[in-house]
Amino acid sequence: MRIGVIGAAGKIGQMRVATIVAEPAAELAAVLETDLDRARAHAHGAPAFDRLEAFLAEPMDAVVISTPAHLREPLCLAAFAAGLHVLTEKPLHNTVAGSRRIVEAARKARRHLGGGFNMRYYPAFAEVKDVIESGQIGELDHLRIAGGHDGLRNFARDWEYKAEFSGGGALWDVGIHMTDMARFLMEEITEVYGVATGRVWQVPGSEDNALAIFRSPDGLAASYRASWIEWTGYMSVVEAYGSRGMVRGAYAPMDSLLITMDRPGARPVRRRNRYRGIQIQEKLRSWKVTARASFAAELRDFIALCKGAEGLRIADGHAALRAVEIAAAVPESGRSGRPVTLEPLGRMRP
Repeated sequence: MRIGVIGAAGKIGQMRVATIVAEPAAELAAVLETDLDRARAHAHGAPAFDRLEAFLAEPMDAVVISTPAHLREPLCLAAFAAGLHVLTEKPLHNTVAGSRRIVEAARKARRHLGGGFNMRYYPAFAEVKDVIESGQIGELDHLRIAGGHDGLRNFARDWEYKAEFSGGGALWDVGIHMTDMARFLMEEITEVYGVATGRVWQVPGSEDNALAIFRSPDGLAASYRASWIEWTGYMSVVEAYGSRGMVRGAYAPMDSLLITMDRPGARPVRRRNRYRGIQIQEKLRSWKVTARASFAAELRDFIALCKGAEGLRIADGHAALRAVEIAAAVPESGRSGRPVTLEPLGRMRP
């Protein structure tokens, strides 16, 4: 599959380019940047462009979009109009309306839309999904999900945290990965009840903290927290509790715990995985080792998705849209004091 990359010179864009170059089933078709010299510097010998029209004129099958969120809508629409599949970073757009227009454009073009929720491929979180589906912890009762870090010092540029560019605060940042993880495990989220606060960093429209309850159509519930005041540092945790045990996935560091029992109240059996190999590699080289591996797995799923495969781990356009809708629904619920109801989306088909 010939794949172009828009935003190839950014921190994430560079890793996206590297995964395409390394993937036997893919070829880097072209790169696009606002500056031609920057584009050429990250093109790995592929054609480099600083104009969208010239980039899209290059023969390709799909594009990966790694730009800031507020720039993505016209790029996605242009790619779909050119008959291309799209894999775009999270959040899908910095507004709900823009996200819905992107999904509608994909539907009209009958092309696939993938959302860049690469944390689905982190081994500890993948284990949580696999354990639930295996039935090892029995009937699923509820989830507990949290993600956070210690605030604005983690951002290199202000567009990463200002709402007019990013969409909002903790809910749209690390929190949106965990929102997607909740829906991935629950299969759907149709009710959101929560509150969002901004007493610490006081960035207009960008919440520091969000607490919520999500419910699926069949009543499964998840407690959720997204935070920019996680003073202990970066963390993401997913816990699933069932009638015969529980499973926990966490990062960073990568860690998982599985507790199972023959029947409720029986003697538990514990299995813990600290992923020593991953922890050592990250200590020696950086967190990018894990991110690159997840991008590579996501790329393989994206290629399979575009070829019509089903049952994949990749987030589709509906998953990307629902994550944005939930990020907007939590503060809306806080303002009204009532739950926000969302229509089921299900899987997205071109």
